[in-house]
Amino acid sequence: MTEKEKMLAHQWYDANFDSELINDRKKAKDLCFDYNHTKPSHEDKRNEILKALFQTNPENIDIAIPFDTDYGWNVSFGKNVFLNTNCYLMDGGGITIGDNVFIGPSCGLYTAHHPLNYQDRNKGWELAKPIHIGSNIWFGASVTVTPGVSIGDGSVIAAGSVVTNDIPPNSLAAGVPAKVIRTIDQNETINMPNHFE
Repeated sequence: MTEKEKMLAHQWYDANFDSELINDRKKAKDLCFDYNHTKPSHEDKRNEILKALFQTNPENIDIAIPFDTDYGWNVSFGKNVFLNTNCYLMDGGGITIGDNVFIGPSCGLYTAHHPLNYQDRNKGWELAKPIHIGSNIWFGASVTVTPGVSIGDGSVIAAGSVVTNDIPPNSLAAGVPAKVIRTIDQNETINMPNHFE
């Protein structure tokens, strides 16, 4: 197996010294650089860069700059996704994001895990586990999601949380590490002032 195949199979692989993966990351970083230096009003150019980066054509995706990812092609988006400024998707293990997801500023989704002993870590070994983000989810600012985590549909992750374990659907989670505070009643509505009606 190639190192890329090992990465995609969620096995230990050489992340730092394999030429194929290094070249893939350079391509992604170049595209991120190009994207981060476009004007927000140049929507067609920005969409072309995102299409090349993710190797798909996401429906109604809005990514504020600056933005960074390792590969791009290993991220899967649903429709109506917004990533606020300064988000980073470390996508070696694969990241899936559902529909109607709002990710606040300075959030990071990290799929990579490294050996605890420095001898193996210095050899470049890495293990990448997938992250699954469901639909209708909101992340506050500065949320960190660690390798292998799944977050269920309809959940809200409070600002500053570090998500180290799976979060069930319709949950409000907060803290370091993040814990479920309560279940969200999706039939609950807010009373809007008359000028919103």
